[in-house]
Amino acid sequence: MNDSQPALPELPNVVGMLEHCLRGTKLAEYLSLFENVIYSIFIIIFILVLTHFALKKKQLIPSGLQNIFEMFVEGFDNFICGILGQNGRKYTPFIGTLFIYILLMNIMGIIPFFKASTTSWSTTLALAICVFFYVQYSALKQLGFLGYMDHLSGNNRGFLAYTVVIPLLMFVLHVMTEFIKPFSLSLRLRSNMWGDDLLLAYLAGFGIKGLPLLIFNTFLAIIAIFVQTTVFCLLTTVYFALVMPEEEDLK
Repeated sequence: MNDSQPALPELPNVVGMLEHCLRGTKLAEYLSLFENVIYSIFIIIFILVLTHFALKKKQLIPSGLQNIFEMFVEGFDNFICGILGQNGRKYTPFIGTLFIYILLMNIMGIIPFFKASTTSWSTTLALAICVFFYVQYSALKQLGFLGYMDHLSGNNRGFLAYTVVIPLLMFVLHVMTEFIKPFSLSLRLRSNMWGDDLLLAYLAGFGIKGLPLLIFNTFLAIIAIFVQTTVFCLLTTVYFALVMPEEEDLK
């Protein structure tokens, strides 16, 4: 009796097909191992090329690609500052880059013969770890070490500050929460994108009979792409908000 699990269906992609043609060679092993990395690097190159052409001939009155970029930056900056206040403007480049990078990776998943790297947990976890370390760095920089420890202990004052047990309990819970955040952030994005990809692959397997459902679910996948990208960046913004001091404290 064969106990091996059947392979899950997957939409064909260029790297996967190339790997199949070179099966048995060392190059095929590398293509299989770094498939998601290849598509991630492709998106990075694509963003760099777009940015180059957008900034190639900067004008005081923007037009074309420069105008689109400036509209996005202004809109995204207003969004971030609406949550974090004016002090959150310094996080706009980081969160904005995350948004563009994740959005384009997600979109690649619905382009024929390409694949979304966000269907791999290794990709989404790497992004979430970047968020985790930047949030911790920002908290330590703004609050200081003792201030951050106080934050993790629940900012207890008065009688509660002397009960030891409550601050210690709050500290343990907050530390656990900080380490859980990158896992939940990465799994949410990966699971949703992988689920959409798997569903489209199943429907594509039905051939012409499954075409209406495939088209319908492709539209749903497009909506999910924007929703999941927004959720990832919104939660990232909230994580920064949770460790930022109040604006009154900075005056």
